Amino acid sequence: MRRKTSLVRPAFVVLAGAVLALIVGFFVFVGLVVGAKPPADPRAEGIVVLTGGSARIDGALRLLAEGRASRLLISGVNPSVGTTALAGIIDTELEAVLDCCVDLGHDARNTIGNAAETRSWAEDRGFASLIVVTSDYHMPRSLAELSASMPGVSLVAYPVSNPELRLGEWWRDARPFALLVREYGKYLVAAARKSVSAPSSPAAAGS
Repeated sequence: MRRKTSLVRPAFVVLAGAVLALIVGFFVFVGLVVGAKPPADPRAEGIVVLTGGSARIDGALRLLAEGRASRLLISGVNPSVGTTALAGIIDTELEAVLDCCVDLGHDARNTIGNAAETRSWAEDRGFASLIVVTSDYHMPRSLAELSASMPGVSLVAYPVSNPELRLGEWWRDARPFALLVREYGKYLVAAARKSVSAPSSPAAAGS
């Protein structure tokens, strides 16, 4: 009986430590997401925006219009959607860059697919640096997937915020809290997958 008790205690300590690490990690994750701000002067060879809202696309198109990069990939576009349909949901002043310098990726169905689609696009154009545009809560997982898929490409994070989500009040509102918990879980899976993938060259990701 005494031996059994001595084995239970270390197991409990390990379990408690793991739970504590998850909780602390969640608070760190939330701090990164809530405090995320786009860089003042982002520059790269290309831009990739992961679909999920018109604000993301508008933000990426504005960066392109400002000359922050030479070309833009909109990854994860519905196969039935073309540039004409996109023109109807963006600001009219951005239609010119939509016609000249934008590629639509129709293959991706999730963030892993976004990473594969972006890698192929960047390799075809010889891009070694990309500005990544997506929602602030989605950025950590996006960078994990993209850097694992493209370890030699420098990634510049450009997070887009949605004020309606009120992520800064996550502790008092069930909707942003549930969103952050789900995204944290998905991020942990992406980070774990990246850690065991053992890329041949070190990842270069910047924010």
